Amino acid sequence: MTKRVAIIGAGPSGLAQLRAFQSAFDQGAEPVDLVCFEKQSDWGGQWNYTWRTGLDANGEPVHSSMYRYLWSNGPKECLEFADYSFEEHFGKPIASYPPRAVLWDYIKGRVEKAGVRRFIRFNCPVRHVEYRESDGTFLVTVHDHDRDVVESEVFDHVVVASGHFSTPNVPEFEGFDTFNGRILHAHDFRDALEFQGKSVLLVGSSYSAEDIGSQCYKYGVRSITSCYRTRPMGFDWPENWEEKPLLQRVDGNTAYFADGSSKQVDAIILCTGYLHHFPFLPEPLRLQTNNRLWPLGLYRGVVWEANPKLFYLGMQDQWYTFNMFDAQAWYVRDVILGRIALPDRDAMAADSRAWREREEALEDDEAMIRFQGDYVAGLIEATDYPSFDIEGVNQTFLEWEKDKHEGIMTFRDKSYRSLMTGTQAPPHHTRWLDAMDDSLEAFLNAPEAPRSARAKATAAETSED
Repeated sequence: MTKRVAIIGAGPSGLAQLRAFQSAFDQGAEPVDLVCFEKQSDWGGQWNYTWRTGLDANGEPVHSSMYRYLWSNGPKECLEFADYSFEEHFGKPIASYPPRAVLWDYIKGRVEKAGVRRFIRFNCPVRHVEYRESDGTFLVTVHDHDRDVVESEVFDHVVVASGHFSTPNVPEFEGFDTFNGRILHAHDFRDALEFQGKSVLLVGSSYSAEDIGSQCYKYGVRSITSCYRTRPMGFDWPENWEEKPLLQRVDGNTAYFADGSSKQVDAIILCTGYLHHFPFLPEPLRLQTNNRLWPLGLYRGVVWEANPKLFYLGMQDQWYTFNMFDAQAWYVRDVILGRIALPDRDAMAADSRAWREREEALEDDEAMIRFQGDYVAGLIEATDYPSFDIEGVNQTFLEWEKDKHEGIMTFRDKSYRSLMTGTQAPPHHTRWLDAMDDSLEAFLNAPEAPRSARAKATAAETSED
């Protein structure tokens, strides 16, 4: 009997799983009945931008946390697919830091070539997954919004590829209920121009705070204050950006910090991370973890040890992204196809604990990068996914870190060599601070006239009001 596999989510992880199976089918593997349930109306997950916040057109929580003018905050060379290069997709080398639309186009290009869209049911959020001990199958209940029907189907395996950067972690601070400005989570940030000429407070000290603050600076914010719980980001910020210890309370428009200082602010953006949230899973199947490099309960980072017919993709804190999702998807595919035999539950748990102990001993970013590189390499070694230069990716990440500390507003002007083709990326035709148009056409084609001076002049004018 043909196995049936449900994949929850058609973002980069879910699409990697479809591509992995399609690759096996092309080589004569036994057929598998694949159904990918995607709650959005198109594929791409986070990279499928929407102007909406809160709820989508179907009343479902908006998935994407992307915003206008978002550019990759890491080199594309570190996430390139081993079986589909940027050069193949665009027909030429491109700069190392593309905007969102370019990366979405690249993601789509590979799966369009693979012809896997036929496996996806769009506008179909999963409501519940039940494992039936009686016959060892899963009953998956889905709301098909196109037909407005709630229905259930039986599957032999379930792959959870719904991501973990869409359900915001939203803390509250004293005085929020009477704050006279705008309060939002990074998940709902959409356009830096909304904050032009304003003083913005960013709560948090990780990638969201770093990037949203940089966007706001680029598009003419009056001032930026970011605050941290444990340590500052420590970059060489522009003169109108300062870091403070954690926010304690707000009173009217005044924010008070742990060092006793205060600042007048117009808006507060909570860059406070996301929750692993799986409302469709019952307790025996639900991964519970914070955002870390090695969540417990997942053998080889993907197999649910309590029930190895269930899998999770992309649940780790991430240095590696697209190519890690590929390595995971190929591994999961081979487990389902019977090409990889799993050890017993105790052995799986022991292996996972060993990885956790290694994670807990990591002391700096370089160690974390190499840890995840080792993990990806181990997955690739177990499958037929095309091998690539893991150490080269590690080194590119380290160069990127160095570039950021040398210039947080200029690191995107650097370029790197592809670890898949060996081609050196060309510099972008316009430096990032001057590139105000984030469209695919503007990135790939004619350079635009510099406009950052206008944005900065606007900020200067408003600061004198």
